[in-house]
Amino acid sequence: MYEAYIRENKIEDKSEDEKNLELIVSIIKTKNELDSANKNFEFAEDGLVDYYSYQIKANQTKLDYLMKKAQSKGIALDMINEIYIRKNKAQ
Repeated sequence: MYEAYIRENKIEDKSEDEKNLELIVSIIKTKNELDSANKNFEFAEDGLVDYYSYQIKANQTKLDYLMKKAQSKGIALDMINEIYIRKNKAQ
């Protein structure tokens, strides 16, 4: 009835650099989502106004949390802005 599962690969912890990179990517992604929600809010009709205002509040709260986490890890916010600008210029 119960099957035994065998782990084939050892799960490795991420290095501190990989964790920091993921944090920066999350900040950039959240900033993009916040920008998108703000733009969509400007053109929202009736029922979508509430939806986009919720999205703006949720993304702003998430961004604030991620930025505090980055500051506590000593990640320079200017570095995050630089990566964000480079990414947007590349697109």
